[in-house]
Amino acid sequence: MTAMTAAAPAGVGAKRGLLVLGALGAVVAVTLTAGVRYGLLLAIGLGIGLVLEGLRFGFAGPWRAMILRREPAGLLAQLLAIALVAIVAFPMLSTHGAELSGAQAPIGFAMVGGAFVFGAAMQIVLGCGSGTLVNAGSGNPVSLLALPFFCIGSFFGALNLVWWTDLGSLPILVLHGTTGLAVTLGLLALVAVVALAIAAPGTRRIPARLIVAAALLAALALANLVVAGQPWGVVYGLGLWVAKGATALGADLSGSAFWSAPGNAARVGQSVLTDITSLTNFGIIGGAFLIVAWKRGGLSQPLPKLPARAWIATVVAGLLLGYSSRLAFGCNVGAFFSGISTGSLHGWAWFVAGFAGSLVGVRLRPLLGLEGRA
Repeated sequence: MTAMTAAAPAGVGAKRGLLVLGALGAVVAVTLTAGVRYGLLLAIGLGIGLVLEGLRFGFAGPWRAMILRREPAGLLAQLLAIALVAIVAFPMLSTHGAELSGAQAPIGFAMVGGAFVFGAAMQIVLGCGSGTLVNAGSGNPVSLLALPFFCIGSFFGALNLVWWTDLGSLPILVLHGTTGLAVTLGLLALVAVVALAIAAPGTRRIPARLIVAAALLAALALANLVVAGQPWGVVYGLGLWVAKGATALGADLSGSAFWSAPGNAARVGQSVLTDITSLTNFGIIGGAFLIVAWKRGGLSQPLPKLPARAWIATVVAGLLLGYSSRLAFGCNVGAFFSGISTGSLHGWAWFVAGFAGSLVGVRLRPLLGLEGRA
């Protein structure tokens, strides 16, 4: 072995060591600055990012695979992860309702419409809430462009939220206790049976990596519930970043029913390192970055050769992702994953509407010049 070839692995090892030290240093820095709770939340976010990118677990991609190729493995893994969370979360919420809260929201016109639009938009850019963060962290050029507009859309969706919810909605409907858990698991099993029944031959087995990913993601989601006191979410943090930027530039948000609410107004004025959703979002981006940098040594990805309409569509889809997810009270994570796993019926309404929107979105991609990324 030559000196040059011997130095290469050593150099790679040193870079990987720096990556690990950097991640640990970030967790320690947040812990020292904001407190142990917030350091743990960043660590949980890093873990989620590592799982999503490292084991290739996602939401938008598996739905696309189910729609176009009748491949159910990714969707089945999502259902498994939700079921694992629900089995633990339902009893925890029943016995510790004062300390823990579920992802509860009302079913309404805006919520259902928002979920439909989100489902279409996420297929255009091939990324939901968590997926856009992961793809941006891994250096994907389309997601890097979509993410800031996702944030802007979330901010404006919050500004207009009350107008939309005034169009009409049901009371918050939540499944509780043992009966609620049984109903939830039964519905998840029913969706799995339907997915398996329409699956293409030879596609009914879930790969081992997805089973492992589902178990790890469920554990991290439960850790988030315990440490944060609320389920895993994504969208709120994105809009908060823009709200903080707007106020820093002199904008007055006192006229917004959403941003002037006491809790939200306090978060706008406080450090972003004390916002639960922001910390896990930072962690997801960082975790994806760690995986890609560990494998490739960097984030360089060639800029895809897309027509102008594709880049314009990416910007518009990013705005729609943010705006619609705010109206829908969450994305695939905050509404579908966390809503169903903590008993909120709006999670099921979101799933149906979001999947219907995805049926439209996968067919829009070729028309928008994005199909080369399929």
